[in-house]
Amino acid sequence: MTLAVFAFHNMAIMDATGFAAAICTTVAYVPQLLHVIRLRSARELSYPMLSLLSIGLALWLVYGIFEHSMPLIASNSVTLALSVSIFILKIYFDGLHRKQKENQ
Repeated sequence: MTLAVFAFHNMAIMDATGFAAAICTTVAYVPQLLHVIRLRSARELSYPMLSLLSIGLALWLVYGIFEHSMPLIASNSVTLALSVSIFILKIYFDGLHRKQKENQ
């Protein structure tokens, strides 16, 4: 096997590993989002955690863009969208719960 073929093969394995990891970590957020929607509450999630998570995902996305890494770009784009969706739903549902308490 020539060095170029060996290097290409290793890159393909690295990308496949990256995509597999990306799928696992991204899909892990879907049940949480569905849980928040179903309960109409994200009370158990903290604003600091959601903020830091979203910032971290945005930074990983930027890093992936700089590195031209499709696994990082794809997974962090989708996961950031899921995280921001949960954050927005938390703000919305917290406001609803606050209004309900005020009206009682």
